[in-house]
Amino acid sequence: MPDANVRIPEEAKDRLAAIAAAEGLSLRAYLARLAETLLTPAERAERAAKALAALKSWNGYAPTPAEQQDLDSELDRRLAQVTGR
Repeated sequence: MPDANVRIPEEAKDRLAAIAAAEGLSLRAYLARLAETLLTPAERAERAAKALAALKSWNGYAPTPAEQQDLDSELDRRLAQVTGR
């Protein structure tokens, strides 16, 4: 398979290369692995729907859209708290 050229800031390339090297990988191998492991928004939505269906089947858990929004907001708040954002 042919390689592709991607233009990113030099600082971002250097950071990714350092992360890759720390894991014993080339930048090319690291980016290929990253692309294979990250989920697309559609894949994340599909997994979330499957998880909700499994929870409903297992214990009847079926939050309303408002409850889901409240839970998402609480998760965002907690993540921001621990990441300092």
